[in-house]
Amino acid sequence: MSHIPYGYRIENGKAVIDKEKSEQVRKLYKGYLSGLAYMPAAEAAGLKLYHTSAKKMMQNKYYLGDDYYPAIIDKETFDAAEAERVKRQTKLGRIFDKKPDKVSQVATGFKMPKVQVKYEDPFMQAEYVYSLIESEVNE
Repeated sequence: MSHIPYGYRIENGKAVIDKEKSEQVRKLYKGYLSGLAYMPAAEAAGLKLYHTSAKKMMQNKYYLGDDYYPAIIDKETFDAAEAERVKRQTKLGRIFDKKPDKVSQVATGFKMPKVQVKYEDPFMQAEYVYSLIESEVNE
């Protein structure tokens, strides 16, 4: 079985909300939305988490509820926390636009003039012949 998100427990094969832990999850969101950073918000909620752990916990969509997990937080709270995260990261210059992938064109057409020089050394001949090959791709 995979990892059970914090705030839930399994009873009779079904996920149920653990009241004490789910309250800590709600406090984590509330603290973050009140202006605290991830670690201080986690500490205020009674959780010992590092920055990235608290961030990942707050980005866990299972807290919204699905077919298996009941909802611990509402969508408005989740969306507000995500909007706050983006706002803070933008303010700190930590949002980077993804650069478009560079599309490279593979050369499939080649032309080569007639070989006019013959060398005794096969390596020199090969080097010369390969130097004559021109790609038909415009760079």
